[in-house]
Amino acid sequence: MTRTRRVVVLDYGSGNVHSAAKAIERAGAEVAVTADRAAALEADGLVVPGVGAFKAVMDQLRAVRGDEIIDRRLAGGRPVLGICVGMQVLFEHGVEHGVDTEGLGEWPGSVTRLPAPVLPHMGWNTVTPDEGSVLFRGIEEERFYFVHSYAAQEWTLDVMPPFPTPRLTWGEYGGRFLAAVENGPLSATQFHPEKSADAGIRLLGNWLSTLG
Repeated sequence: MTRTRRVVVLDYGSGNVHSAAKAIERAGAEVAVTADRAAALEADGLVVPGVGAFKAVMDQLRAVRGDEIIDRRLAGGRPVLGICVGMQVLFEHGVEHGVDTEGLGEWPGSVTRLPAPVLPHMGWNTVTPDEGSVLFRGIEEERFYFVHSYAAQEWTLDVMPPFPTPRLTWGEYGGRFLAAVENGPLSATQFHPEKSADAGIRLLGNWLSTLG
């Protein structure tokens, strides 16, 4: 019998945590919404949602030492999933309204404004998953729900064997941007799985299947 996966949704004041928790429960996990360090470190998976401005999310994360929790989990190969701004802060920098904010630096590069005439990019859109994607297995043709004006628009991390090749999923809105990344124990989506109906639940289920 498969053991139920235990997931912590990191509660650091950035909203949206309870809808994320409900979606992960629907996908089959046992979920706790907390900023407790021990619980976050011990869970099978950690989810870091985020809404609003890059700088505000970074400030809130650091206030509960979320940056240390994420770093420590990844150092031990423990899975982490970032959602929306929770994906953006994984990069080195975020540039919003001329303000350059230091991110978590798990991936190189900057999050910048989308080159689109109408912002935010809001609503349903298709994505182009990498051929080896686990997150998008069986849902490659589905649409997902986006609400954002900023994104990572290039990928510069050079990964050498024996580390696995990152799986990159791209979206298009005014230009190409990263819609999702799967990089060892660290995964992230720019869209909101918890707002993406059945496709989002299936994606979360795919992520849960990777948890040890």
